[in-house]
Amino acid sequence: MEQYSNLKSGNEESEAPDQPGIGQRPALPAMEALQQLGQTSMPGGESNIFCMTIIGQIEGHLILPPQNKTTKYEHIIPQLVAAEQNPRIEGLMILLNTVGGDVEAGLAIAEMIASMSKPTVTIVIGGGHSIGVPIAVSSTYSYIAESATMTIHPIRMSGLVIGVPQTFEYMEKMQERVVRFVVSHSRITEEQFKELMFKTGELNRDIGTAVGGADAVKYGLMDAVGGIGEALKQLNTIIETRRQQNGIAGIQQQAPYAPFSPSATGTPTETLSGEPSGELPQ
Repeated sequence: MEQYSNLKSGNEESEAPDQPGIGQRPALPAMEALQQLGQTSMPGGESNIFCMTIIGQIEGHLILPPQNKTTKYEHIIPQLVAAEQNPRIEGLMILLNTVGGDVEAGLAIAEMIASMSKPTVTIVIGGGHSIGVPIAVSSTYSYIAESATMTIHPIRMSGLVIGVPQTFEYMEKMQERVVRFVVSHSRITEEQFKELMFKTGELNRDIGTAVGGADAVKYGLMDAVGGIGEALKQLNTIIETRRQQNGIAGIQQQAPYAPFSPSATGTPTETLSGEPSGELPQ
């Protein structure tokens, strides 16, 4: 018994600490990700779709208080540039749950999304309020959850205002920029959008309208009511259509063309599609 107990105690001293096995992730990076980013480690694997989230309040030229949940536009714009340059990325999906924020920062993000050559799909989940409306309509195709809302109201300014007539004219011009962008990237008319923007009695402490998911589609702001499944399906459909179009264009550009020579017989020349054109080249 004594020999057995000594053997057992020797084995206990020689045992190595627990280590992650093959294929297992170490615990430390997951804990660091949980503490710093608020998320656990994601499953690996390359994807041809880049997912971007715009949540909280869109932070512009001024830093908001630390208790505010914010999306900084200086972080979003470089990500859009990187996705545009990456040949492995074929499409972008943007998830929106924002209360709005800085007008120029929101317009900058919306213009970046609208000017991308790759297909984009936006989904409004929860809310896409204020300056989040131009971002929501800037994509190739837009979805809104059935329970989500979009608040449409005029541009507001707080704090010290110097030169009231000039400030009013500047705000009016900026508001026209927002109206023109939304109208040009959606199916809503300018009259309908301004009617929703200046409606009284709808909001408690402001003028404007809170538009629900089905109403946003009815007014022409968003394309369809749906969620993540419908958005991914639509984005993959657009990507596959672009692949086919680029493939056909590539075949047409690479199609051989044999010029007419005097030694050739007097047969009609063929077009790039392989069909006879019925006439000889001059």
